[in-house]
Amino acid sequence: MINYNYLTDFKLVEETHFDSWIINSCKTEGFKVQELNYIFCDDEYLLKINQDYLQHDYLTDIITFDYVSGKNVSGDLYISIDRVKENAEEFKVSFENELKRVMVHGVLHLMGYSDKSETATAEMRAKEEEKIKLFHVEQ
Repeated sequence: MINYNYLTDFKLVEETHFDSWIINSCKTEGFKVQELNYIFCDDEYLLKINQDYLQHDYLTDIITFDYVSGKNVSGDLYISIDRVKENAEEFKVSFENELKRVMVHGVLHLMGYSDKSETATAEMRAKEEEKIKLFHVEQ
């Protein structure tokens, strides 16, 4: 089950397309979606979570809380729409593309991918691109 929660004016269009894409992205890695909760918020909300739970005092685009059990993917994924918009401008990509990248980035973390080294980050970026391409296949 995938749930979408909105703490901003932003709202996904066609949530079911995102459901299919995320489920398929997990399936291609040998995982099954158990329960994912996407919480779309603003910078202020996500900064507070970063400070309170991770003791980090900086803005970020996503924070993922991992409840994975074996090959069953579960977690809470908090996404700052403010950061996604700013990152899209900075990297000269569409908002939609950057949003998909961030959404799947969190799921990839839940499936064991990391971005704590240059090598791991390169693998993460390649997986993000691979999964973003799957979105178009799902349509």
